[in-house]
Amino acid sequence: MSKITGKVWNFGANIDTDVIIAARYLNSSDPEHLAKYVMEDADPDFPKKLKKGDIIVAGENFGCGSSREHAPIALKAAGIAAVVAPSFARIFYRNAFNMGLPIFELPESLEIKEGEEISINLDKGEITNNTTKKVYKFIPIPPFMQELIATGGLINYAKEEMKKAK
Repeated sequence: MSKITGKVWNFGANIDTDVIIAARYLNSSDPEHLAKYVMEDADPDFPKKLKKGDIIVAGENFGCGSSREHAPIALKAAGIAAVVAPSFARIFYRNAFNMGLPIFELPESLEIKEGEEISINLDKGEITNNTTKKVYKFIPIPPFMQELIATGGLINYAKEEMKKAK
């Protein structure tokens, strides 16, 4: 997984975990159930409009609020391929990698408009807006974190490491 390409959905700054998946749905930890309600409080039709492989591009401090792991689980289960924002709340940042959801810090993220298509090249640390042809640079994700994403998160990574140790 060295490249991710998808259609962009825009959200503003300070999108908190309760907007990503509202507390009223936390009576379940089933990813497929959570996916049905992802970002519903920001856009009630979002779960219906979303297509597998789409990318969220947001403002700063994405994932602020509570430390619930349900937020990256819901995004990933809904088919979100990645989230791009200038910054992420630290606990969301860690939870996203633990759950295998790719996230990328890009200060100019809001230059990318809803409906445009972008490609994220993990190896080069580049995001290409395929609609406008503009190329953005980001600090590449460290190899270990790329491995977490590639294996689907921390638990899957640990299982793979345990198999290697035998």
